[in-house]
Amino acid sequence: MKPVLPKRKNSKDRAPKAPKPLGRVLLVEDDAVLAMTLEDAFRRAGTQDVEICQTMQATVQALEKGRRPDAIVLDVHLADRDDGWAIAELVTMLGPKRPHIAFSTGSPQDIPEEIAEMGPVFEKPYNPEQLVAELGTGRKRGLFARLLG
Repeated sequence: MKPVLPKRKNSKDRAPKAPKPLGRVLLVEDDAVLAMTLEDAFRRAGTQDVEICQTMQATVQALEKGRRPDAIVLDVHLADRDDGWAIAELVTMLGPKRPHIAFSTGSPQDIPEEIAEMGPVFEKPYNPEQLVAELGTGRKRGLFARLLG
């Protein structure tokens, strides 16, 4: 009698890749409850270092410290500025290996189109685990993603 071997799975049958934990995340969010909810979701996903910034000024100071984040979650309307998306422009100056960016906003229409192409836009309210998973997969929205999307 021949042994029954398990059926080989092809790439279509495989489970999607689990998101990898991010080392450092910068949460730019002035809503304290949402910031804590996002922080909790990132920590449950294995992120060790989560820093919350409630203002543009605090965000710039965090970026100036020199410890580059793996990902940044950006609110569009902050306590001190209505152009929180401008931080995404600053991040592009950090060099070719820029952090992954996700936008978290109740006003997606306020993000300039060329800025919104830098990362996924999550319209509030949304599931924090989906945002964490999206950033953990390491997908950046480059030219091919924009053409296919």
